[in-house]
Amino acid sequence: MRLIEALLRRHIGLNAASIGSALIERAVRGRMQAHGLKNSDTYHDLLATSRQELEQLIEAVVVTETWFFRDQESFDRFTQIALHEWRPRHPAAPLRVLSMPCASGEEPYSLAMALLEAGPPAPGFTIDAVDISALALARAERAVYGKNSFRGRELGFRDRHFLPTMEGYALSPLVRRCVTFEQGNILDASLLAGRPPYDFIFCRNLLIYFDRAMQTLALAKLHRLLADDGLLFVGPAELALVVESGFHHAGLPMAFACRKAAGNTTPAETPPPRPSPATLTETPRQPHTGDPAPPRIAEPSSREQVQDLRDPTPAMVDLEIACQHANAGRLAEAAAICDAYLTLEGPAAQAYYLLGLASDASHDPAAITYYRKALYLEPNHYEALTHLTLALEKSGDVGAARIFKRRAERAQPKP
Repeated sequence: MRLIEALLRRHIGLNAASIGSALIERAVRGRMQAHGLKNSDTYHDLLATSRQELEQLIEAVVVTETWFFRDQESFDRFTQIALHEWRPRHPAAPLRVLSMPCASGEEPYSLAMALLEAGPPAPGFTIDAVDISALALARAERAVYGKNSFRGRELGFRDRHFLPTMEGYALSPLVRRCVTFEQGNILDASLLAGRPPYDFIFCRNLLIYFDRAMQTLALAKLHRLLADDGLLFVGPAELALVVESGFHHAGLPMAFACRKAAGNTTPAETPPPRPSPATLTETPRQPHTGDPAPPRIAEPSSREQVQDLRDPTPAMVDLEIACQHANAGRLAEAAAICDAYLTLEGPAAQAYYLLGLASDASHDPAAITYYRKALYLEPNHYEALTHLTLALEKSGDVGAARIFKRRAERAQPKP
C-alpha cells in the first residue's frame, strides 16, 4: 500500500496522512475488486501502466465536498475589493479570477453570482475554474445541484439564479456563461502556462492535503499565477502556512486572504494572520466549575466602553453581541463581554473560543488554552478546532496540529 500512496503523492501531491491511509486503502480495495484483483502489488503494476486506472483511483480518493457561498465573508470581501479597490486602479482591464480546485463548480459559480449581483466591474470579468477530477467537472458543467449544495440561512440567491427541476436546481445560463472549466493539476508545470496573471485566486482547502514539499511547489505556482497586486484566498487552516511562504496576510477579518510580499520582505517579516470568528455556535450552559474568569486580553477602544463593561447588565453579556463585535474586528470588546459572561453565567464554549481569537490577535500563547477549554465543553466546535490547528502549527507542535486538523475535517458543518 505504501507504493500506491507514494504513486499518488508523485502524481497529485496527496499526503496520505491528511486523509488517512485507511481511506486510501478502501479506495484501492474497491478498484481491485472492480478488476478482480486480490494482490495490491498487482494493482500497483496496473496503476503504473494504465493512466485510465490511475485517474479512476484519483477520482475515488479526492475530496470534492463543497457548497455555494462557503465562508460567505470571503465572497463579500472579494466583491468589495474588486469593485471599490481593484477597479479604480485598472479601469480598462477585464477582471481575471481563478478558482482552483473548483470541485463541482459551486465556488466559481458563487464568484460569478457575487459579481453579477454587486454590479459587474466594467469592462467585464472572466472566471477560470480548474480541478483534477473529470467527474467533478462534468457535474460543474451540467450545473444541476441538489440540496447538499445549498447550506446556511441566506439562500435568496437560489431563487434568483436557479430553476427548480425534477433533478435538482438548474443554474441559469447567464451565470454558467461566466465560468470556463478546465481539467488540470496544480503541480503540472504546464498548467495555465502563458496565461496573464490573475487578480484574484481562490485556492481553498487544497494545501492541507499536501506534505510540506508539495505545499512549497503549489505555493510557488500560486505566486506565479497571482498578479503583483492580486489577492489569494485560502482555507482557514492554511493561512499560517501561506504567510510563511512569500505572502502577507491581507488583514481582512474572516476572509483568510493574502497578498504577495512586497520588495525584499521575507516571510518571517509578514504580519501574523488575524484570526477571524465564524457564526455563533449555540452551547448549552454549564454549571460554574469554579474556574477563574480569563483575564481581559486588551482594553476596549474607548473609556466609555470600559466603564460600561465594568458594570455589565444581562443585555451586555450576550454572546451574540460578543460575536458581532468579533465579526467586525473589535476583538477587545468581544473579549470583555466574554469575561463578564463567564463571571455571571459560567463556562461556555463560544466565550472561550472568542477569547482564543482575541489572544491570537495579540500573539498571546494563552489562545491555545482558551481553544482547548472551548473544545472541552463542545468537542465538535468546528471554529475552535480550526483555529487551534493554526495556533498549534504556529507554535511548532505539528503532531498535535495534525490531530486537530483531522477532527476539524470530521466536524465540518454538514447540511
